[in-house]
Amino acid sequence: MTHDMPETRGKLTENRPLNDLTWLRVGGPADWLFQPADEGDLAEFLANLDPTIPVFPMGVGSNLIVRDGGLRAVVIRLGRGFNSIEADGNRVTAGAAALDAHVARKAADVGIDLTFLRTIPGAIGGAVRMNAGCYGSYTADHFVSATAITRDGKPVTLTPDDLRFQYRQTDLPEGWVITSATFEGESADPEALHARMDAQLKKRDETQPTKDRTAGSTFRNPAGFSSTGRADDVHDLKAWKVIDDAGMRGARRGGAQMSPKHSNFLVNTGDATAADLEGLGEEVRKKVFKTSGIELHWEIMRVGETAPE
Repeated sequence: MTHDMPETRGKLTENRPLNDLTWLRVGGPADWLFQPADEGDLAEFLANLDPTIPVFPMGVGSNLIVRDGGLRAVVIRLGRGFNSIEADGNRVTAGAAALDAHVARKAADVGIDLTFLRTIPGAIGGAVRMNAGCYGSYTADHFVSATAITRDGKPVTLTPDDLRFQYRQTDLPEGWVITSATFEGESADPEALHARMDAQLKKRDETQPTKDRTAGSTFRNPAGFSSTGRADDVHDLKAWKVIDDAGMRGARRGGAQMSPKHSNFLVNTGDATAADLEGLGEEVRKKVFKTSGIELHWEIMRVGETAPE
């Protein structure tokens, strides 16, 4: 089914494979990939796009499996026009395409503590959308506001009340595209902040397969939740532990493997399909449930259609 697509100043590509845009390097084509030139271009495009066509905003694909059959949607990927980082007082405003790690470093340079962002793989839009967190600190703890374009092309400002942050999720309406976000951090000594981030990186590289093709943690820790929607980080139950107990560390399916280094990381060892990766994840969930009665929930987002047999 062909639709007339709106005129744009950005780049619009039909039938664009998405495998090279995700960290796991898998995924079939999107009907369209749109890379807007700037916010005005994005707003105009969405306002003029047939309202029946689904829109899927995609960040750097760090926490995502796109299935082998691809996506029947317009995938919107923000790039260079959306990666500015500016500090004012103890607040930092960053474009949605700015990498979390860059924002943490830039903030540290001017003595603002957003160090929790340093080891989160991804960009700011995804961090807000998924309430990303690390070392017991969450996006929600520092979030002031965000700007977004609605599915029908209107600019809006979003407050914490609008997004209703929960563990690894928010109430962002379907098809809305976050374009920037403002965070607030404590004032601290820049050198101390950089030293802390170096220590975090070292710890991460020692315990996680950072050199492999992964998408970060595969499953949420089966933790309790407090009334604020924060995960209970002191909870002893970790996903890797129940996966180990089920005998699934290092388990393989096709080109997919549960990392021998950290069993809650799903790895593309070279030639995995999305079906291999998702299938292995489901095998792990079944085995864990069978051995411990615990139901693991995916942290990696899975989207699109399976490939036809």
